[in-house]
Amino acid sequence: MVAAHPRDPAVTAARPAARPAPHSGDAREEVLARIRTALVVPAPPAPGEVLRDYRTESALDPAARLDLLADRLADYRAVVHRCTAGDAAAAVTAALRERGVRALVLPPADAVDLSGWDGERLRDDPVAPLPVTTLDTADAVLTGCAVAVAQTGTIVLDASPDQGRRALTLVPDHHLVVVRAAQIVTTVPEALPRLAPTRPLTWISGPSATSDIELNRVEGVHGPRTLEVFLIEDA
Repeated sequence: MVAAHPRDPAVTAARPAARPAPHSGDAREEVLARIRTALVVPAPPAPGEVLRDYRTESALDPAARLDLLADRLADYRAVVHRCTAGDAAAAVTAALRERGVRALVLPPADAVDLSGWDGERLRDDPVAPLPVTTLDTADAVLTGCAVAVAQTGTIVLDASPDQGRRALTLVPDHHLVVVRAAQIVTTVPEALPRLAPTRPLTWISGPSATSDIELNRVEGVHGPRTLEVFLIEDA
């Protein structure tokens, strides 16, 4: 059997009629119009100018910010306690006793009253700082914070008296940190105006952790293995 040639009149007649091609000029203008509508391109900054039109206000109220921070911290495997200012000291004391903390590193100023705890206080003195060997053998460190970012679950330290130098929160294996509701913001751009760029800033998002090539998570390699956060709500 001989196949019909594509140009055979019978084959041509059996094919469906082709749709009329749209006017190329109209189709092009329609596509370009849609692109112009979808793309809003801001004017380029002047040479040397840096655009800083970040969102610096949040619609979240303080309670919602605190809830969001607690959720993000839990995602990072931090231990979260929620308490009021009146029972913060009791909550911290109970956590120290529950974990069997006997020697606690403290910055120059206390983040919370520890008069109810009878363990050893290792007070860091800027004039005569604690040696690394002491920090390494301590059970835990307790500090305050400068600001906390709810959206990213980040706690920022700035070496204020209730936080101390960076080594205090790097060497001990267990870091307890007190965060007050007034210190919580929603986004990073909201946090930056509260921080002095000349101070040594430490940004903490959960316990220290890393992963090997097979994505096996290992905690405590670059800092505290355990991060315990006390979120103090407004009474």
